[in-house]
Amino acid sequence: MDLSIFQGENQWIGELFLVVFLVLLADFLQRRILNRLAKRLQKTANPWDDALLAATRRPLSLLIWVLGLSYAAELTARQTTASMFELIEPAREVLVIVILAWFLVRFIRQVEVNIIELRKTRDEPVDVTTLDAIAKLLRLSVLITAALVILQTLGFSIAGVLAFGGVGGIAVGFAARDLLANFFGGLIIYLDRPFSVGDWIRSPDREIEGTVEQIGWRQTRIRTFDKRPLYIPNSIFATIAVENPSRMTNRRIYETFGIRYDDIAHMADIVREVEAILKAHPAIDTEQTLMVNFVSFAPSSVDFFVYTFTKTTSWTEFHEIKQDVLLKIADIIAQHGAEMAFPTSTVHVPAGIAINPAVGAEPRTAIK
Repeated sequence: MDLSIFQGENQWIGELFLVVFLVLLADFLQRRILNRLAKRLQKTANPWDDALLAATRRPLSLLIWVLGLSYAAELTARQTTASMFELIEPAREVLVIVILAWFLVRFIRQVEVNIIELRKTRDEPVDVTTLDAIAKLLRLSVLITAALVILQTLGFSIAGVLAFGGVGGIAVGFAARDLLANFFGGLIIYLDRPFSVGDWIRSPDREIEGTVEQIGWRQTRIRTFDKRPLYIPNSIFATIAVENPSRMTNRRIYETFGIRYDDIAHMADIVREVEAILKAHPAIDTEQTLMVNFVSFAPSSVDFFVYTFTKTTSWTEFHEIKQDVLLKIADIIAQHGAEMAFPTSTVHVPAGIAINPAVGAEPRTAIK
């Protein structure tokens, strides 16, 4: 038996084994190199290098395997006439384009995350809504470009595809009117920015109130105060009024107090002292409207009102300040010997008429 002939015919098996071994070795080496590089880059404050490294890991590993296995498939194709091996080259080109697009999408996403985390550690403000919109547009651009390049690689004319898309877009537009309305609704939210991620919003037109968690291209997710997620199609925001309490500059204290008619002589002094304590209160914004006035003769009381604003917009701090103000007002009323009024009725009996409590009383019957 001629061993040289056997070795020549089966030499490709050894080459195939060598290719697979080199692929494994290259993948192992790139992992070790990137791990060491990652330890050095963690010491820097630049968000770009960390994002580049994190986005490179998995796509680079896949690229090594695609190139290595495609070369191994070419070695195998030399030993057979099967037509399926003709797809090796176009499949490799398509996979390389997909890997490149995957890398860019991961890079954009990682940069977005790194910028948010870096701003949190430095206590610097960052517009999460704008950042999210830019990142989504960049990822969408990468995916559309990759799809067009793949079509061109497979032999399709991009001009023909775009022309077909223009004609077919009309039919798709009619079939997906709600989807397009939500898309443009999301675009308007990104452009006008009536609210951002993290804002507390409410609508007087609908039962919508909570904190914005995510603004997508189709819908916005709101976390209500009972911790339930609420999903609102973006087109709804174009037809309703939206109130954004998160952007208020102050919180308002507006309360009415009633004292007895018997204490009306103390009204002027009470009103004057209440106004004085509000102007001296460190948590009250005296640059805003501040009013304390006798306002009305009510059925069971004489009323004055307090209208002022706190410096803080925090919900919890506001209630602590309001509690302090109300207690101080109650002390002022008590110091003047006055009392808070409550609904009462007074019956006036004409002179000469005596009330006999026995009249009209039912006779008592002893129970045996």
